[in-house]
Amino acid sequence: MTHHDYKQFLAAKVAIAQEGGFEVSLDDINPILQPHQKLIVVWACRGGRRAVFAAFGLGKSVIQIEILRIVVSRFGGRGLLVLPLGVRQEFRQDCELLATGHHPNVTDAQRAGLKAWQALRPDRVPSISFIRSVTEAGENGLYMTNYETVREGKIDPREFTVASLDEAACLRGFGGTKTFREFMRLFDGIRFKFLATATPSPNQYVELLAYSAFLEVMDVGQAKTRFFKRNSEKADTLTIHPHKEEEFWLWVASWGLFVQRPSDLGCSDEGYDLPEIEVRWHELPADHASAGTEKNGQGRLLRNAAASLSDTAREKRDSLGIRIAKMIELRAEDPAAHRIIWHDLEAERLAIEAAIPDVVSVYGAQDLDEREKSIVGFSHGKIREIAAKPVMLVSGCNFQRHCWWAIFLGIGHKFNDFIQAVHRIQRFLQKHKVRIDLIYTEAERPVRDNLEGKWRRHQEQMSIMTEIIRKYGLSSAAMAETLTRAMGVNRIEVSGPGYRLVNNDCVLECQRMEANSVDLIVTSIPFSTQYEYSPNYADFGHTEGNEHFWQQMDFLIPQLLRVLAPGRVAAIHVKDRIVPGGMTGLGFQTVYPFSDDCVRRFQSHGFAFLSRKTIATDVVRENNQTYRLGWSEQCKDGSRMGNGLPEYLLIFRKPPSDNSNGYADKSVQKEKREWKQGHWENPEGYSRARWQLDAHGYTRSDGERLLATEELAGLEHHQISKLWKRYSLSEVYNFEHHVKIAEHLEERGMLPSTFMLLPPHSVIDDVWTDVTRMLSMNTLQAAAGREMHLCPLQFDIVDRCIAQYTEAGETVFDPFGGLMTVPYRAIKFGRQAVASELSPGYFLDGCKYVESMAREKDMPSLFDTLPEAAE
Repeated sequence: MTHHDYKQFLAAKVAIAQEGGFEVSLDDINPILQPHQKLIVVWACRGGRRAVFAAFGLGKSVIQIEILRIVVSRFGGRGLLVLPLGVRQEFRQDCELLATGHHPNVTDAQRAGLKAWQALRPDRVPSISFIRSVTEAGENGLYMTNYETVREGKIDPREFTVASLDEAACLRGFGGTKTFREFMRLFDGIRFKFLATATPSPNQYVELLAYSAFLEVMDVGQAKTRFFKRNSEKADTLTIHPHKEEEFWLWVASWGLFVQRPSDLGCSDEGYDLPEIEVRWHELPADHASAGTEKNGQGRLLRNAAASLSDTAREKRDSLGIRIAKMIELRAEDPAAHRIIWHDLEAERLAIEAAIPDVVSVYGAQDLDEREKSIVGFSHGKIREIAAKPVMLVSGCNFQRHCWWAIFLGIGHKFNDFIQAVHRIQRFLQKHKVRIDLIYTEAERPVRDNLEGKWRRHQEQMSIMTEIIRKYGLSSAAMAETLTRAMGVNRIEVSGPGYRLVNNDCVLECQRMEANSVDLIVTSIPFSTQYEYSPNYADFGHTEGNEHFWQQMDFLIPQLLRVLAPGRVAAIHVKDRIVPGGMTGLGFQTVYPFSDDCVRRFQSHGFAFLSRKTIATDVVRENNQTYRLGWSEQCKDGSRMGNGLPEYLLIFRKPPSDNSNGYADKSVQKEKREWKQGHWENPEGYSRARWQLDAHGYTRSDGERLLATEELAGLEHHQISKLWKRYSLSEVYNFEHHVKIAEHLEERGMLPSTFMLLPPHSVIDDVWTDVTRMLSMNTLQAAAGREMHLCPLQFDIVDRCIAQYTEAGETVFDPFGGLMTVPYRAIKFGRQAVASELSPGYFLDGCKYVESMAREKDMPSLFDTLPEAAE
């Protein structure tokens, strides 16, 4: 494959959401819709799978109904709208508006225009029915149902031509909720599908990734790799790369339309002035008399701050009386006002009803029709005061016509519920200044700080998305042009005594290197799409999936074979990958045998596969990264749990020029250490005894004494770890005794939950259990306060490869240099070093370490400076 082919491959990585829909003329859209609503309909239909993130009051319901009507009109069949039960009356009203034009804000001229437009085609008169099974639906038309009905399998969305999710918050719990897993499966492959919500959470990026996965724009794992800095110790802790923030929001904007005002789309804002809001915080004193005690029994002087969910719930229960009293005090300012009282606990509802006898409550145990009647009554002004949990009323209910005041009897950590509750009354078409009263105690100050912080970030996110839409409009082509990042880097070479380091794309750098010029390749290749190491399309982690990754490797592997001397070794560090249950569709995690594909790919390009070294890893740390091996989950169902995955060092060999004996063109030779005539000849050489142990597949242990658990008492963790390793490699192994020792440490509170203190050590040479995980370039990075590498290669692995497969003075090459671990160790052991690295940051840090090691090796000792004895 040529240099030109590789450039084309990289250029093809530029990706935004593909358009899979159809064009719609503005004349085909219901004339009742406002101009900004029509533009959104056109954009959504063109995309085919899109998300509408429109601010409260901009008309998401009429937009969804019209999209479904147009798709069914064009392609036949049925349209399905999935929504929370509490808002079906809103969609009935809006569907009637689109069918008849009966609404106070619709003029007679508009109604006449609507009738004339509908007269041209009967399918322009929409109607919508609520169903709980497909048998209740006709062969065509629009239908709505609730999330639970779909999740429980009573309706199969694939029997509909088009589907839309209203208030799609159910997808927020990616991978962890039954609703999400079922919806991913049930809606998979539907050509036209949409979702709508006003408030994607700005504080949990994974929510947006879940929306993308549902719309089949990009799977969650790929999106995490492309945009986020992954926490290698804890799953789903995402921090967006600063250099990728603009790219991330442009990508989101290509499939999700954030609109705050009609003017964002170039339309008039007349009639869409968001009402002013006044937020009043009411802090009440905490009851320090009930502060409780510490774990050691010491009484607390002051009540702890309610930072956790459990602390917050306890504080709400204990302060209920004074919060009710404050609510009554606030109501007295305007007893006749229409008002919403928001609460979280069932005890709070009962207290509200006792304090306000004529309040109307909405709660989960109510009859659905009774609940809906109360919501509609309050919405139309027939009910003056209503009380509910945010989860009961926040999704899609419009109360701005008659209500402008809300009292929060308490506050909590769930920002989405809070902002949705606020915007039930602060929304377009609200005629009054909105008042929000929030009651909390001094112990809940952390809750208030958290809520206000999320509110600020929410506003910042909205500003970012608004600016993107204003700048690019609805043009995917303009966004794609901006998304095109630099292909590769400006090549920089740094060299010194014994080393040559290059900041460049490794494929291009290998193409520049001479054939047969290196004696050993040692590298840790990227683990497919697991991580992206640099903001560059040439990054191997910036690929769409496993096959796409290996396609890029197909450009590199032949070059590695070309530059490696005949008969010499390429040692490739890999690890198999975990596939999340949400991606497998099985509901549980599985393993992708990445190492096996690596073997096949290297073999396909001419490498011979020699062996596989197994490197044991820490199962506790791995569980913290993947959440797949948890103790609690093992207790729930051991059948769905796998095991910790080791790393592997795959040993490949380039065939020698002469295959008659299989020796390398320049073989790796060792001087023998032999015992002759009562002394060692060549004492520093390689002995027969060492050869026998090196060549053998395992080392037998001896001794039968079991380690007494009492011997571990009082020791530090590092002492226990060393003692356990020495014992386990010298004594006959007993599994139950191993468990007993670990349980003894647990009884004493000495068994860590963050790493494995007593791993099973191996006596087999092909399994390396003595690799020091923390001994890597990250040790130096941490000491210097610099950015840690995502997947550092341990010194032990590199050192053993250099010692076994090279001689002094030979050249060692790493195409994925990273922080330059391989050249750093190669210089230390008297070899020549060559490496390339794409990331400028890693490259610069690595150069400093290699230069330091080169100076250390080149620096003469005290004895070197002394004159020779003969002089």
